[in-house]
Amino acid sequence: MTQKKKTQVTKKGLHPRNPHRQRYDFDALIASCPSLSPFVAKNKFGDLSVDFTDPQAVKMLNKALLSHFYQVQHWDIPPGYLCPPIPGRADYLHYIADLLADSNKGVIPKGKRITGLDVGVGANCAYPIVGHRVYGWRFVGADIDPLSIKSAKFIVESNPTLSGGIKCRLQKNPDHIFTGMINADDVFDFTMCNPPFHASLAEATAGSERKVRNLAANAQKKGTDSFQKSGKGKKPVLNFGGQKAELWCPGGEAAFIKRMIKQSVDHQAQCFWFTTLVSKKENLPEIYRSLKKAGAADVRTIDMAQGQKMTRVVAWTFLNGEQQQAWREKRWEQ
Repeated sequence: MTQKKKTQVTKKGLHPRNPHRQRYDFDALIASCPSLSPFVAKNKFGDLSVDFTDPQAVKMLNKALLSHFYQVQHWDIPPGYLCPPIPGRADYLHYIADLLADSNKGVIPKGKRITGLDVGVGANCAYPIVGHRVYGWRFVGADIDPLSIKSAKFIVESNPTLSGGIKCRLQKNPDHIFTGMINADDVFDFTMCNPPFHASLAEATAGSERKVRNLAANAQKKGTDSFQKSGKGKKPVLNFGGQKAELWCPGGEAAFIKRMIKQSVDHQAQCFWFTTLVSKKENLPEIYRSLKKAGAADVRTIDMAQGQKMTRVVAWTFLNGEQQQAWREKRWEQ
């Protein structure tokens, strides 16, 4: 009977190295972060859980995960800002590690000589935190929102485990992505980005409402009925939050990525792999056409699955075989 406990079930689709593949061990998480305790209760099946429709519960779960798995004790975000699920953020980084390994004779390059650029670091600073703690990589986090940069800097400065590993840069021109963020003397082994998904505020709001309804239905199915008790007719709140720049931009995901590709051409010798998440599969043909037009030497598409959610990473490089070898010898094989 012990072997059949739900706590032993592996979550579907997450990367094999992702430490969040097992069901949450709430006893261990509460031990690492006691402030999670008030948000944890048994559902009708007798399993410990949190109400994933409650923004405070989701934020506190993230805080506990960052404390327990990544030794980050001081983490918070301003009200209303994006609070992303840590397991999904970790997945992207593990697939980037595989991409680097594929370009390095199967060995993942680790340590502070490896540097990544996170485009849209957000107030949560999640990607740099996980990447630095797991692989020892250094990061530059870029964002157009001053409060996001202030929050990310505060997180870094408040945690000795992140000291010297993460720098934050404010992008003052919202039309620029790499321009102004990749300086003349910068060299990046990879860039990463979770682009704004929606094309308008109305689209983002509709998506938020769908997400909350789905979460509520899932919670009811699993026996977490607090959403039902909150009353009908209330305006749904996106449990992961998000400001304008985090959720939508004119033209949506496709327009943002096309702009990213165009600007990457100007920095093609300063970065080995440019990467981005692509949430909408129908955007892929247009993205591939843009990459061909830009002259990318190699394009990779990495499928990712998190439960029922399917997404992918598109990666591209302008370096030919000889240039890649020179890069490895200079930066990765020391």
